[in-house]
Parts: sequence; C-alpha cells; structure tokens
Amino acid sequence: MLTLLPAADRVATPWKNGGGVTLEVMAFPQGSSLDDFDWRISIAQVASDGPFSHFPGIDRTLCILDGQGIFLDIGGRLQKLNQRSMPFRFSGDANASARLLNGPIFDLNVMSRRGRVEHRVLRLGGGEGRAAEIKANLAIALWASDAGDMLTPEGGMRLGPLDAVLCETPGRWQAAEGGLAYLISLGPTG
Repeated sequence: MLTLLPAADRVATPWKNGGGVTLEVMAFPQGSSLDDFDWRISIAQVASDGPFSHFPGIDRTLCILDGQGIFLDIGGRLQKLNQRSMPFRFSGDANASARLLNGPIFDLNVMSRRGRVEHRVLRLGGGEGRAAEIKANLAIALWASDAGDMLTPEGGMRLGPLDAVLCETPGRWQAAEGGLAYLISLGPTG
C-alpha cells in the first residue's frame, strides 16, 4: 500500500533547543515526542548559525535540500554540506553546530534510536543513480525537485516538491529522469 505524505499537510514545530522550527514528515510511534520516538523524518529551515539539538542515543543523517549549504562542526571535525553532497550520517550524542555558507538552508533530517531501529538514506537522481533496490519492509521517498514521478515497489506516484510517499513493500524504487529524491529505509536493529 502506498501512502502519500503531502508537504502541504505538515505543521511547523519548535526545535528541541528552541533555535528554529521543523516540519515533521513522519515519526514512529505516531504521536511520539522528541524524547521518545523510535525514528523521525523532518525538514528544517536553518536561518542562522548555531548549535544543533543534542539527541543522546540517536543516529542522524542530514541532507541539504535548498540553499548554499553549511559547515557542520561535529566535536571539532568540520564537514561542508551542500545540495550536491551525499547524505551525511553522524551521532546525535556529539556536540554539533552549523555555520551557514551564504544564507538560509532547508535540510532533511533522518533520526533513529540506536539499538532499536537502523536507517539508511540514499540519493536518487541529481547526478547519482536513479534507482535502488530496498530490502526493508518500510521505506519513504522524499521528492526534492520540481514535480515528478516516483516508481515504488507498488506502482508509480506523481509527487510535488517536498511531498513524500511511504511504501511497506520491499523492492525497486526509481526517480523519473531529471528528478531528485531521498530514499529512506527503516528496519529493526540486527
């Protein structure tokens, strides 16, 4: 079964550290808070330099959706991220802060609770492969370009900018020619 997660339905909520807002794409269990989710997928606007929220026991992956990019400082290790960067994974236990390169950005943030859930984020299109085979029973694709077609294991779906689609069937995913999507697979640890 395919479930559309439209961008228009998302509600802005404050960051855990109070420094901005985020738009939740989906979290599990449904209705969980920032302290008790097993996994969470969200989009945030970062409008100024500053620290990231601390999430002990959480693995994170960050992708830049729009804007010039950031320098991400994780415990003194500097990583430059922009729209062409591959998904970047880091520990929510680490002290992290960001410095904007040239103005605000929008980012995709995927988080999973270590020891319970593992996540993987793939970039489909945008100069990378346009297709991927997913073995997990739960996958979500976030469309990161103008409207286009996403082929899932259960059929195709037309997605608008920042729309997402959930599929609970393993199999092949493919982004239409010229499109860009981030494919997130989620499964139990081990």
